[in-house]
Amino acid sequence: MKRFWLIFAQTVTVALGLYMVVAALRPEWLGRQVTQVQVGTGQRSVPVLQAGPATVSGSYREAAGRAMPAVVNVLTSKALRNSHPMLKDPFFKRFFGDRPPEEQLASLGSGVIVSADGYILTNYHVVEAADEIEVGLADGRKEAATIVGTDPETDLAVIRIKARNLPVMVMGHVEQARVGDVVLAIGNPFGVGQTVTMGIISALGRNNLHINHFENFIQTDAAINFGNSGGALVDSNGNLLGINSAIYSQTGGSVGIGFAIPVSTARMVLEQIIQHGQVVRGWIGIESQDITPELADSFGLGRQSGAIIAGVVRGGPADKAGMRPGDILLKVEGKPVANTSDMLNLIAQLQPGGKAKMTVMRKNRESVLDVTVGRRPRQVE
Repeated sequence: MKRFWLIFAQTVTVALGLYMVVAALRPEWLGRQVTQVQVGTGQRSVPVLQAGPATVSGSYREAAGRAMPAVVNVLTSKALRNSHPMLKDPFFKRFFGDRPPEEQLASLGSGVIVSADGYILTNYHVVEAADEIEVGLADGRKEAATIVGTDPETDLAVIRIKARNLPVMVMGHVEQARVGDVVLAIGNPFGVGQTVTMGIISALGRNNLHINHFENFIQTDAAINFGNSGGALVDSNGNLLGINSAIYSQTGGSVGIGFAIPVSTARMVLEQIIQHGQVVRGWIGIESQDITPELADSFGLGRQSGAIIAGVVRGGPADKAGMRPGDILLKVEGKPVANTSDMLNLIAQLQPGGKAKMTVMRKNRESVLDVTVGRRPRQVE
């Protein structure tokens, strides 16, 4: 037995030695695509080995390549006028004139080209109160932009540049996305230039974060930092899944908890702004709160889902339909209401002026109310 073991060990040693010699002197025999090239010229040249065309597996270069041209840098500036009382003195006016000196406050963000006609989606907080907006395209061009419309309640805005025939981001299907899917975040973090980071979808439907009024975030661990706001979150095919909007961080840098607004919400806002100049949402004039286990026990409720009507606007649509404080809103147009966030989103989707059937529970008895939907008042910016 010992003799066979010695023969085996010697054979393996010789085979490894031959492999190393062949790999060094004749790597093409092993199927590796290499060529010998000369570095230098004349007597100072030496032969080196050059690898053949790379065969990359597990790369997302194609997805990034499709999406990156449609992601832009957004630079905004705001004029700060010095209102010091001394500037009103006639002596100082001799030097400064009637117009006081100004300073420029600049900020960075990102955006996504969604139309070859120059329409760009970005975050509202990126362009909020901006006096001037400049867009830097992936090919190096810079274009002045104007605001088409904003929607502070979802933190989205649509801006437009005059350039045409632009590269456009393909919109994906966020309803098919699942936790664990690979995603890429593309933007301009800290102004260093266009950057791609990779991660997965960590969660879907995140709400109650108190970031926006209407929340339905995609959570991701793809690195999102300052300057990424308004950039793209894309799937492994390079299709748009969301607009990067916020991070959870105590330091200001990425800690693996980032949030993106779903493309379904972004598309709705885009269409509404282009059509109406602003987003038109349904409204029925109620205040509500979630049903908690404690409230359910205190009031003897037989359920822990739905939204309790805490207040009703006098003369509003809900009041006229007979809805009262203490009612529990269970369904909107047949769709179940799990909590206040669900209720807000479902009512906002209703067409103002139309009628909607809403199921409420009052004293453990269900009833259906016909509510004439009003138009949600625009949030003061």
